[in-house]
Amino acid sequence: MANGYYELKKGASGKFSFVLKAGNHEVILTSQSYDSKASTEGGIDSVRRHGPEAKNFEKKSSSASQPYFVLKSSNGQIVGTSEMYSSESARDNGIASVQTNSPSTTIKDSTAA
Repeated sequence: MANGYYELKKGASGKFSFVLKAGNHEVILTSQSYDSKASTEGGIDSVRRHGPEAKNFEKKSSSASQPYFVLKSSNGQIVGTSEMYSSESARDNGIASVQTNSPSTTIKDSTAA
């Protein structure tokens, strides 16, 4: 059972976004910005569907050679991006954490606050 959760936010610009957090409250995946709350919830659903499967992750390196990953939907669209990691093994652990926690149905919605 996943003990991670999604945190839905509304930024100062009026755009919505979400993060997936592991059970230890560390951010493991960050979404793009969305124009509506409904679109953001659709993004969360996409992470739930695509997060458990290894084939949906693309391992990358930043211009500063820091490993990170993106999670893609079946149509190739990026639905989430990781933080920059200090090593490839740390990045791979991040992917494993997304695979474990992405099925979570818990959403902490701070948009109404």
